[in-house]
Order: sequence, then C-alpha cells, then structure tokens
Amino acid sequence: MTARPTGAYGRDGWPDGPQRRARTDSPRTDAPQSHPPGRTRNTTVGADHLLHHRAEGPKDAPVLILGPSLGTSLRVWEAQASALARDHRVIRWDLPGHGGSRPGLLPAEGASVADLGRHVLRLADALGAETFAYAGVSLGGAVGTWLAAHRPARVTGLALVCSSARFGAPGPWLERARLVREQGMEPLAGTAPARWFTPAFTEHHALVADLRSADPAAYATCCEILAGLDLRPELPRISTPTLVVAGRDDRATPPAHARELADGIRNAQLLELPRAGHLAGVEQPQSLLTAMQAHFG
Repeated sequence: MTARPTGAYGRDGWPDGPQRRARTDSPRTDAPQSHPPGRTRNTTVGADHLLHHRAEGPKDAPVLILGPSLGTSLRVWEAQASALARDHRVIRWDLPGHGGSRPGLLPAEGASVADLGRHVLRLADALGAETFAYAGVSLGGAVGTWLAAHRPARVTGLALVCSSARFGAPGPWLERARLVREQGMEPLAGTAPARWFTPAFTEHHALVADLRSADPAAYATCCEILAGLDLRPELPRISTPTLVVAGRDDRATPPAHARELADGIRNAQLLELPRAGHLAGVEQPQSLLTAMQAHFG
C-alpha cells in the first residue's frame, strides 16, 4: 500500500492535498497488537465522515475493498473475508444507514452512485490505499463499476457479483422507497429471503436481521439511487480486468444483467453459479471464493 497525498475535498468530492488523519471509534490499526507479526487482528474503524468499515489481513498486502448489497451489512462477505485476507488487506464497508455507517452520509435529495463511489475513495485515502482491487455485490458492485469507469488508475481489479448496469425501471424502486419511509423496514424483511436466496437456502436469519436494523430513510435513498442508475454508457470506458458473477437463480438481477456487464466491459469474464440466488456468495460461498482468489491472485 502506498500512502496517497490527501487533503481538502475538491469539487468532485475527493481529496486534493494534505489532510488530517481521520478520527476513529476503535483502536488504530497501526497500534501495537497482541497477534502474530505481519498480520493485524480484525478491527472496526469509523469516523463521522467515513463509511463504517472493517480491516483484516496484512497491513502491507495489496488492498481489496468489498462492497455490500442494499439491505445488508459487511456481514454479506463473512464467508470469504478471512480467506481473502491471507493475501490481501481486506476492507469491508457498510452502506449509509446500514450496519455501522451513519444514515446522514448521503444527500437527502439527488444522491447518486457517484456519491457512494466518492465515499469509497475517501475511505481508501484515509487508509493510505493509492490503488486497490474492488469487489461488490449488487449496489456495491455498481459502485465498483463507477469507480473503474471514473477512477481507472486506482482500481487494479474488479469483481461484480449479482450486479447490473441498470437495475430495472425506476417505478418499483421509487415505490419501495415510499413504502419504507411510510412503514419502516418490516414489510421488506418478511419477503427478503425470497428475493435473496433459492427456496432451499434457510440460513439467512442474520442477514434479515441486518435488513430490519437498516435506517429506513437511508435505505430509501439507496433505492432512489438504483431508480436513477444507468451505467451502460460507462461500460466501454472500463479496462480493468473484471470478473462478472451471476447467480443462475437470481430473481433480482437475473443472469442477463451479468451478461450485459460482461459484454460491455472489454476485459471481462463471466461466471454463472448454479443453485444461487441474488446473494450468491452467501448461498455458494466456496464457489465465489475460489473464483475471486483466481481472479485477484
């Protein structure tokens, strides 16, 4: 990892010059720790202006940032994080209003995937990551698509898991945003397993609990981001080596969405996982881990 000069945020929302060290709500990851040399124990670090995140793995290893899907927390990468952290400095983050991230990190109106992308860049800067590989699920994958298109020099590798360049027509997303603002998260929690998994998968209680605990207003804002999202014109700009993963039984982003990503990104390979729904990495954890290890090296 090479420390990147950081500083006052420019008009595009990421630092241009010297900047103060970010405050944290947990021990500094560079403080002495009681664990084997060359590795750090799992730590959760936060600051008012940063996405809540967790860092794992050797501090001097290449950085791999993992982004979550809408309604989940960094828990969505639990099955892969430790193994990936053997060879990478793995950074998992929470969406605004999800997990440990503050709800107010996005503008109340007019938020876009670019706002989330700039938050990831601020996080990378605060952690001293000049460049990084990136993998994201669903909305977290769309953030990675934006990063690879707009900050190509910083993204060394990309994996898009059950994601899309356009998540369907705006109407259903705007209706979902209205629903949670009026009734909270409970109406969605009851139907989440059917949206996320195949009927055979039943080990979903912790992830549904994460959805129930999400901030309704922040979740609604993320729905509005998805309503306005169309990254299809950006795909030809991406030259980063890209792995596109689809769940063959994904009802939220069917495999056709993954094929569109793979066809639009010139250096992409496509993998379809059988017996996997929208959260394919939870339902088929080893298959996704093996593919990511081969892709990221």
